[in-house]
Amino acid sequence: MAPSGKSEAPHDAQFWEDLYRSREQVFSGEPNGVLVTEAEGLPPGQALDVGCGEGGDARWLAARGWQVTALDISRTALQRAAAANAGIAWVCSDLAASPVPARAFDLVNVQYFPLRHDDGVPRKLLDAVAPGGTFLFGSHDPHDLGPEHSGYCQPDDIVRLLGEEWTVLVNETRPRVSPAPPGTGHTRDTVLRALRTS
Repeated sequence: MAPSGKSEAPHDAQFWEDLYRSREQVFSGEPNGVLVTEAEGLPPGQALDVGCGEGGDARWLAARGWQVTALDISRTALQRAAAANAGIAWVCSDLAASPVPARAFDLVNVQYFPLRHDDGVPRKLLDAVAPGGTFLFGSHDPHDLGPEHSGYCQPDDIVRLLGEEWTVLVNETRPRVSPAPPGTGHTRDTVLRALRTS
């Protein structure tokens, strides 16, 4: 979700360009705590990092042997991320308008990315997970969010999209393990980890 806590549309490319251009660094550069906790023991393969921002998660995955495709809608964010290139494919993409390869990734990592209920992106990202692969989604607890975020998915919304080929391994709310972005009151994460069995 938008780290500023403002009510602009966080799915809009101009919103993110303005945010990244407004300061030299938006995020800490460290990997998200949900990713570290849930993916530390996964065998490396092909990973899709959705909404990669300045690249903290993508670099963490690449350092552990993953072949990473990192997507973001902001060219400014990608330019910063690619400055410390670690063999990662940095891709500027509006997921609502762009295709994603089906069944191509052993891990689809979605951390604090504003997944809308109504644009088909959640289904597209689930379809991108290969058999035996993991879909990992971390978001802010809705109790920490304002009403302007009501149109965005939480883990339970994703669970309702899963078919018989999926097993839910984690679906819970937990305290954050890393500091929230400055100016926000995020204290808890909602976490979904699901395995595509076939």
